[in-house]
Amino acid sequence: MRLTAVIPTLNEAPHIAGAIASARTAEFDEIIVVDGGSTDDTVARASAADIVLSSPPSRATQQNLGAAAATGDVLCFLHADCRPHPDSGRAIRAALADETIIGGCFAQHIDALGWRYRLLEWGNRQRVLWRQMAYGDQGIFLCRDAFDTVGRFPDWPLMEDVELMRRLRGRGRFVVLPTPLTVSARRWQKRGVVRQTLLNWSLLWRFYRGASPEELARHYRAVR
Repeated sequence: MRLTAVIPTLNEAPHIAGAIASARTAEFDEIIVVDGGSTDDTVARASAADIVLSSPPSRATQQNLGAAAATGDVLCFLHADCRPHPDSGRAIRAALADETIIGGCFAQHIDALGWRYRLLEWGNRQRVLWRQMAYGDQGIFLCRDAFDTVGRFPDWPLMEDVELMRRLRGRGRFVVLPTPLTVSARRWQKRGVVRQTLLNWSLLWRFYRGASPEELARHYRAVR
């Protein structure tokens, strides 16, 4: 079983080398970085990856481009500020030995102290267990066949991970591995845990009520 890590980037110079190193330590067979037009030295610092590609600045487009170039049987989509545990590759291989499982994600560990972050981790895990809804910062991994069958990520500026999860429902088991994925707390620290969580819930509610990904992306950029 060959594992490919796909890492989309945009101005991630402080983080990308660490992301590649941790993916290598986690025994991914192939690491692909897809840059969306960084204006810093992200691309130069990504030189340890097996493949570095250029793309328009859209996470969905970048991840699909990386998947198209991948040689792995399993695709794992990682954010540049996430760090997989050294046992991640072995954990994926063990899980996917069960043919009823098509993919999964990892147990989040947000890199910050405080009960609010532990509550976020718990809530995010419960969301996957109860609703089969993993987000991009949980390290989604999928059998390549399942990813291709559902049409890959929709080419949307936001909510591409939510839609991918919706398309996967009913096609096989999706699991949460206990292997921790360390996630940067920068997003919550910038806006505050409560404000960021409420913003996420608001965007999801509007999406389910019919708002377009383009409209939601404009709103998200306006409040960042």
